[in-house]
Amino acid sequence: MSSLKSVAGNARSGPHVLVSDVDSPELAGDDRHHLERVLRLRSGDPLTVGDGAGRWRPCRFSDEIEPVGGVVTVAAPSPVLAVGFAVLKGGRSETIVQKLTELGVDRIVPFVAERSVVRWDEVKTARLLERWRRVAREAVMQCRRLWLPEVEPVRAFGELDLGGAALAVSEGRTLAAGENFLLVGPEGGWADAELAAVDRHVCLGPHIMRAETATIAAATMLAARRSGRLPGAGTVSGS
Repeated sequence: MSSLKSVAGNARSGPHVLVSDVDSPELAGDDRHHLERVLRLRSGDPLTVGDGAGRWRPCRFSDEIEPVGGVVTVAAPSPVLAVGFAVLKGGRSETIVQKLTELGVDRIVPFVAERSVVRWDEVKTARLLERWRRVAREAVMQCRRLWLPEVEPVRAFGELDLGGAALAVSEGRTLAAGENFLLVGPEGGWADAELAAVDRHVCLGPHIMRAETATIAAATMLAARRSGRLPGAGTVSGS
């Protein structure tokens, strides 16, 4: 099952909100403000709450959130899907994090490649990582995921754990069964040393894509296969 929509049935009506404890749900101030001022929820309106770790329950909105059903626990999706991307200028990296979350990626791995244009200092990198994790949280609520993705700290390509990874290249083979970790390089392309570091090279399509497009395409392929919509797919129980 790939989303809260799949498991909640009629109880899914209303928005979905993350809380720290589904047994005694309390809304964060920003979340309550969004529900009241943006979504215009009123006392008694339905919503669901989840902890981002597979547990959720139906509730009613009020000054204190009122549970109206038991806690449902959904197993983590399997296999784990991971997508890495060379960080980009402007807000494109933020968009990538948002879209990978919506598509169901479990590990989001930003990195700096040899030909990356971006070179941030530690303070800016930490600030952006915090922002990306907040964007992922918001995307989880919007798309009704039950599991928060892990947004990893930004590392140099040479510092990544490349076990099981495949590189997206313009002239590679078809993605194989069991390959669930894809890395997308910068728009300047992979350096020779990076290509040599990973012996799995796969092609995402017949055209040269922008870096953010290729990253989203990689996530789409992995998610579609895992959900049973492509050959070699498996069945999952959560998201």
